[in-house]
Amino acid sequence: MKFAHLADTHLGYRQYGLFEREKDFYEVFEKVIDKIIEENVDFVIHSGDLFETARPSPMALLTFQKGLLKLKGAGIPMYAIAGNHDVVMRKGSIPPQVIFKKMGLKVISNINPTYLHEDVFIAGLPYYPASHGKVLRSKLAELSEKASQHEKSILVLHQGIDKYFGYNYELEIGELPDNFNYYALGHIHKYVNDKFGEGRLVYPGSGEIWKTSEIPDYMKNGKGFVVVEMEGSKTTVKRVKVDIPREFIQRTLDYNNLESGVAGIKETIKDFEKKPILNLTINNVESDTGRVYEIIKEELGDLSLMIRPTFNMFDMEVPDEIVDDNNKLGPKELIVKQLELYGNSDIDTLATDLYDLLSKDKMDESGELIDQFYHEHYAHIIEEDVELEDEEAEEQPPEEEEKDVQVTFKEVLE
Repeated sequence: MKFAHLADTHLGYRQYGLFEREKDFYEVFEKVIDKIIEENVDFVIHSGDLFETARPSPMALLTFQKGLLKLKGAGIPMYAIAGNHDVVMRKGSIPPQVIFKKMGLKVISNINPTYLHEDVFIAGLPYYPASHGKVLRSKLAELSEKASQHEKSILVLHQGIDKYFGYNYELEIGELPDNFNYYALGHIHKYVNDKFGEGRLVYPGSGEIWKTSEIPDYMKNGKGFVVVEMEGSKTTVKRVKVDIPREFIQRTLDYNNLESGVAGIKETIKDFEKKPILNLTINNVESDTGRVYEIIKEELGDLSLMIRPTFNMFDMEVPDEIVDDNNKLGPKELIVKQLELYGNSDIDTLATDLYDLLSKDKMDESGELIDQFYHEHYAHIIEEDVELEDEEAEEQPPEEEEKDVQVTFKEVLE
């Protein structure tokens, strides 16, 4: 038995408010589908976050439909769960995957958590927030008991586990049942392939670079999916890499050698087929970060899709007065200098990106950029009004006290 396992494709994601980036995610997904068919697998498992939102755009829906019908034409069924991005935060709602059930998509849900593909038992659950951990652990115990009756079994989840996810997890590694042959996980965007229980625990990672912190893992493991073979009690995993459409370039420049540093980047990217995203750190900036940014943009703007700079000042102490009558600063420099008080380069980049978009009256793109920043940094904290679909009436935990993260975020933007 051979199957493909992918996750976190985030179809419809318009990174940095750029339609070009949305198309990149579609292009990668199409490549993945073609490679899956080339691998001649028996079935496919998608471990959540198929779409970027619970209300995908028509283009996102059509892209997935095209891929699903390709698989169907090759005789390859797909099993899928809903991730946290796919979950509709409203009682009685259903994830967008359900739309495709009549086209052959086999949706693993609370209502229908198990399937049998020939002699392979496939069980899973949609995403559960940490506040519903008791319910999640109870359901995992039920699935573990059912799996014990089968020689080959797969568990499909979209959860963060403490061993791989850091502080903001929903499950501890010891809370996973240990009697499955393969753990098809999603939610973590880096590639993880670990031994657990009677088999392998795998996060295939995201199909594209969803945020810049994924670049180190991309450089090491690439992006793509895995092909899994189950022969008797043995489970083997093969990594299949897929080229992403455009590169993310990270460079650190020194202000005193800015000209030569920029020239080197220009030489590197001038022949790229698609314009890259540039993440630049400029150290030892002595003054006028706005002017430095304009120089970089003038030299590299036409060769790149977006430039995301971070400025490290030569003297990191913030002066008592940012503006005086003799030395007035430009708006971009004012923004960067004021935000140095927060010590957060992600917020610095958000502010400068917003300034560029708003100065060109790109309101929709600005809104999407703010939404992206919120989802990357704060959405996981706010879990109020989360309702999980289930036929059974279950006791809901008390509502958590509302946190003031959004207020802080608003103050930062102001």
